[in-house]
Order: sequence, then C-alpha cells, then structure tokens
Amino acid sequence: MPMAFRNAGLTFGLFATFFIGAVCTYCVHILVKSSHVLCRRLQTPSLGFADVAEAAFLVGPEPVQKYARLAKATINSFLVIDLVGCCCVYIVFISTNLKEVVDYYTETDKDLRMYMAMLLPLLIIFSLVRNLKYLAPFSMVANILIATGMGITFYYILYDLPTISDVPNFASWSQLPMFFGTAIFALEGIGVVMPLENNMKTPSHFVGCPGVLNTGMFVVVLLYSTVGFFGYWRYGENTKASITLNPPQNEILSQSAKIMIAIAIFLTYGLQFYVPMEIIWKNTKQYFGSRRLLGEYLLRILLVIFTVCVAIAIPNLGPFISLVGAVCLSTLGLMFPSVIELVTIWELENGLGKWNWRLWKNIAIIAFGVLGFVTGTYVSIQEILEAK
Repeated sequence: MPMAFRNAGLTFGLFATFFIGAVCTYCVHILVKSSHVLCRRLQTPSLGFADVAEAAFLVGPEPVQKYARLAKATINSFLVIDLVGCCCVYIVFISTNLKEVVDYYTETDKDLRMYMAMLLPLLIIFSLVRNLKYLAPFSMVANILIATGMGITFYYILYDLPTISDVPNFASWSQLPMFFGTAIFALEGIGVVMPLENNMKTPSHFVGCPGVLNTGMFVVVLLYSTVGFFGYWRYGENTKASITLNPPQNEILSQSAKIMIAIAIFLTYGLQFYVPMEIIWKNTKQYFGSRRLLGEYLLRILLVIFTVCVAIAIPNLGPFISLVGAVCLSTLGLMFPSVIELVTIWELENGLGKWNWRLWKNIAIIAFGVLGFVTGTYVSIQEILEAK
C-alpha cells in the first residue's frame, strides 16, 4: 500500500483508497443479494460465486440463458488466474525479503531467481497437504508472525517522520493505473465472500448495518490506508514495492521483521494454493480414472512448479502485484458482480428501479472496472518489460 500511495500521492491516495474500498464493498453486497434472490428462485440453500453467475444466466432473459455454462467457466477461470497469480506474488515477496537478509549477512549479491528456485522443494512439500484442517495451524502461526513483523515495521515507519509538506499530495495521472491495480489487489477478496457467507452459522448477519461485511471491510480499508499513508509519508519516493524492504538493513530488529513476514507468507501459501487447486481438480479428476490420488498429487506438483516458473519470469514485485489486481480483481470484484445483478433483476417487476437507476449504476461500475483493467494492465506490463 505505501507503493500504491507513491503512485497516487498522499492525500489523493487516502481518499482514493476509501473510494475503491467502498466500491468493492458495494459490489460484494450486490453479489450476495443476487445470490439470495437466486437461491429463493431455484430453492437451493447456497451458491458459490461461479454458481451464482450460472444461475443468474439460467433464469435470466432468454437471449443470455445459453451462456450460463460459459459464465460459470469464465468466473472459475478468473478465480484460478487470480489465486495462482497471488501464489506467484507470494513467491516473489518471500524471495525478495530473504535475499535482502541473506545477501547482507553473507556480503553477496545472488540472483533473486535463485532464491525462488530454492523455495521450490519446500513449496511442493507444503502443497501436498490436501486437508484444509491441517493448514489452519500454519495460518495461526502466520498471523502471529505477521502481527509481530508489522509491529516492528511500524516502529521504523513512525520513528522520525519527515515534514508532511515535503510529500506530494498528488503524483501524476500516468501513475494512477499502477495505484488502481495495487490498491484493488490489496482490498479485493471477493473470491472468499460466498464460501464465507455460506458457512456462517447466521448468514443474515453477513450483510446489513453494520453487519460482518461492512465492519470487516471498514477495518481492512482503515488498516491498509494507515499503512499506505504513514509508509509513504515516512519514505516518500524511496518507498519500495514491499514496505518491509525499507527499514535499515544494518539493524537486527528490522531484518528479523523481514524474516518473520517472509515465513508468514510462506505458511499461508498452502491456503492460497488450496482454492485454485480445488477448482482445477474438480474439473479434471474424471480424466484420471482409478488413479485419482496419484493424479491429484501430480497436478499439485505441476501447479507449484508453474507458479515458481511464472515468478522467476516476472520477478519485479510492484508491477506484478498491479498486473494481478488490474487483470483479475477489476473483473471479479467490479465487472462480474454488476453483470450478475443486471441479469438477475432484468425481468423482475421494477427490478431496474425508478428511471432505470440500477442499470446506469451498474454501467458506471463496469466502465470503471474496464478503465482500470485496460490502463492498469497496459502500464503494469510496460513496467515489467522496462525492468527486464
């Protein structure tokens, strides 16, 4: 987020982060409400994200009904690309932090890609855990490490802050696509929304006022805004792609924070890897016949190797994060929920509202998503190519 603020400016970044957070939250609301409408119409207890899209098209206007399976496949594809992309970002993040520490104490300058290759055997072993229950303890340890590491990082951020007037309030129009991609990567988590709501003891508490969704998103946006605002204020134009890379290298405390957060991200790789693997396996297991267990393990190993190869090919953390955010999360988080709502309410009586306000509102969100997708993708790819 401090890198996102560097591409937006201090004041503009603060307001834009809250704006994007509000839009993302609203899109989750319309997705969940569309799911409730469709569950009632189809008399089914719950639906996943891709299932909501398929159901919306199945019961929607007749011209779009034939695209129901395509809608489901499209969302599943983007979910896989998004989550696999996040796994690749994790690998770059872990390797970058480890390189900073190891190179400093060994007085060497090894290629970042070597650290990624060294992670491969450990990631393969970790990815072979098939039961989500066994991944939960690793997540708990990761939470503790993240909290401790970020506490240490904040100590360095808040120590000796420069004059705030020296930090620009607005960067430039050309840098805003990078801000959009990075911010939406941090804030958007629509892939976990439907499983979360479907598994709640009282799903009615998820939406509403204040509700689990509004409360959770407010806390998340507030935390990210705080880290972004103070991180950029402290380091200005020297802000790096990960704020953990900014504190001084010659202090054990700051180096320990990098190690803690690198280990924490490594421990959460299994959870991030679990969802795309589940989607891929569900759609390919029939091809393995009686050797399904062997096939699943083989597929897991190949997917891990693929994520490491992509990370090695694109080792530039900042533009990589922005690219994943622009390509996947602007579609999943902004465009698809709006399309699903339009298809769901199109034939309902007064579904579009007075003066068709829901139609114009969703067109505006889709246009915003398309703008972020096109500009963010273009600028991110340009930055990646220039860095090579």
